[in-house]
Amino acid sequence: MKKEILIGFIVGIITNTLGVIVCTFIISQVKDTEFVDTFKRYYYSSNFWMLITLGALPNLAAFFGFIRLNRDYRARGVLLATFGAAITSYLIYFF
Repeated sequence: MKKEILIGFIVGIITNTLGVIVCTFIISQVKDTEFVDTFKRYYYSSNFWMLITLGALPNLAAFFGFIRLNRDYRARGVLLATFGAAITSYLIYFF
């Protein structure tokens, strides 16, 4: 059971990281800037919480995919990773 939750948590962290990368890439294409410049701008302007929050959207696909495959404990792990991303973004925003 703990192993399944850990696998789901790792999947949630990976999908969140990929979501941040994709969101940064999309924003850089819209604003016609470089990827690294866009990432640095959000990181240093204390708006990094926005990227973390938008990056958590792909966790929905992982969560419902695990639910559909009857991997409930892995879905719990993805949910824990999503809560971790939410808490991290709120801490960045308020502090």
